Amino acid sequence: MNSEDTEMIKMLFQYQHGFLISKIMFTAAELGVFDLLRESEEPLTSSAIAECLGTSHVGMERLLEACVGLKFLRMERKDNIGLYGNTVLADLYLAKSSPKSQYYYMKLQSDVYYPGLQYLSDAVREGKSQIKSKHGPSVNDFFQLVYRSEEGKQVYFNAMDNSWSLFGSELISEFDLSDFHLVCDLGGGSGFFAKEHISSYPNSTVTIFDLPEVIETAKKNFLGSEECRILFQEGDFLKDPVPEADLYILSRILHLWNDERSVQLLTKLHKACKPGGGVLIVEPVLDDERGESFGAHFASIKLLLYNDGKTRTSSEHKALIGVAGFKDIQAKNKGLFGAILGRKQ
Repeated sequence: MNSEDTEMIKMLFQYQHGFLISKIMFTAAELGVFDLLRESEEPLTSSAIAECLGTSHVGMERLLEACVGLKFLRMERKDNIGLYGNTVLADLYLAKSSPKSQYYYMKLQSDVYYPGLQYLSDAVREGKSQIKSKHGPSVNDFFQLVYRSEEGKQVYFNAMDNSWSLFGSELISEFDLSDFHLVCDLGGGSGFFAKEHISSYPNSTVTIFDLPEVIETAKKNFLGSEECRILFQEGDFLKDPVPEADLYILSRILHLWNDERSVQLLTKLHKACKPGGGVLIVEPVLDDERGESFGAHFASIKLLLYNDGKTRTSSEHKALIGVAGFKDIQAKNKGLFGAILGRKQ
């Protein structure tokens, strides 16, 4: 077997077991393994970890060993006994107590998206959302699903905060937005972009415009000194007039819809803008060759399962903004997401 065959088989094996890798990672996070080891001043044995977390010894030992193999944990032997500690990755991103934790983003994937993948074959055959098949005829879209309970809304908000904490500030800094003093974040209930924007631009004010049930939850997440510069307004931006603003932010919104509906909203925002105003779109963006943008591909599959939208290339986003009337359109890609800014002349 040559080296090329060996690499292909390694990749095949990894992809075949990808679902196990994500479940191992989330299970260890959910049980508190990474937090316990983050707080511990020294490595711990599997029996000590099992006792602290209230699990079986045999089950915990196997989980810990798998985490070592996946480079989530490190293990050292002392007197022939394994002692476990976090890797840097686990300390930074997998422990719930870390400021950069991805715990709630993992929880959203595990609790909502993972079970839905059973219906992927049906979604591909039919070319439409399978949400009614899985959750019943009363659930029309992903947000009706996650917003059914207060806990679901909070998990979603926390998941968005987790996700944006990795690269949101970089996206905000891709453009000079200092000319925009009144900002409206449409559907921005999680509040991440509002916080990031006023942090980067202290002279700005951001209005979060979202559905009433979302705003009720969102307000509970804003108890700091920045509250006076973050405002809340209830409404449906597809049906109701939007607040007056110099800049409208659409973060992870347009990929939920088809081109026609996206252009309708963008045209509405163009009419609401004064000359010099603008729209900032943040989305998972496909590369033209479809070979690099794995994050956008994952988003596309999730959309197929739960919504009727689509992911797009930067060129396709620029075309939608242009049809709506915006000019001087700029696009920047940063990691998994792209940012597209258009201005009204």
